[in-house]
Amino acid sequence: MKQKETLLNSLLKEDRISLAHLTEDEIGDEHAFTNIETPLRADAFAISDEEKIEKIQHHFKAIMETLGLDLTDDSLKGTPARVAKMYVQEIFTGLNPANKPKIALFDNKYQYNQMLVEKDITFYSNCEHHFVPIFGKAHVAYISNGKVIGLSKLNRIVQYFAKRPQVQERMTMQIAKELQKVLKTDDVAIIIDAKHMCVSSRGVQDNTSSTVTSFYGGKFEKENTRKELFKYIELK
Repeated sequence: MKQKETLLNSLLKEDRISLAHLTEDEIGDEHAFTNIETPLRADAFAISDEEKIEKIQHHFKAIMETLGLDLTDDSLKGTPARVAKMYVQEIFTGLNPANKPKIALFDNKYQYNQMLVEKDITFYSNCEHHFVPIFGKAHVAYISNGKVIGLSKLNRIVQYFAKRPQVQERMTMQIAKELQKVLKTDDVAIIIDAKHMCVSSRGVQDNTSSTVTSFYGGKFEKENTRKELFKYIELK
């Protein structure tokens, strides 16, 4: 696993170099990412959630007023507070490590040594380049190395990494690395099929395409194991 992480870091380093000539707009439109970790400031949690809500409410009100909206209207006057609460208490809760799912490992007493697949996990995220929704399905698979986790924890790990400003490639890698660490095995596979509103509602405005990303570790690097996985999730 360490060798793979070294290779990944090397690729990311090369990618950072190749992105150096791009403008900020070009990086956003190309959906490029420069780090496997979500970029967070050192003081990201120096203030409370309540303080964050207050600050976001203030700034979002200013954005709405700048756009020319009349915040004395009954329909609009509560919007800054609603958006602030939504950001902090709902759609970006995955930014805070305190919200990471608590995972308990169990002995594989049934000696089930075949792959376990949790497919069609619905998730909602947000594009970090434009702050518009990304939504779709995640398929998660692993082969036990003597330990197993509750099925719902697979869903919760996906949701945790989805609930933050994201890039789909990074989200795929973050889920995979977390599962490999938790399960203490390389034998993990992730496939994500998602729609990006930054593609369908702006830019090229293509509302029919979707984006598929994947990670195959350990035994899933073998073609026959991947074919078995594809059969389970009905992917051709």
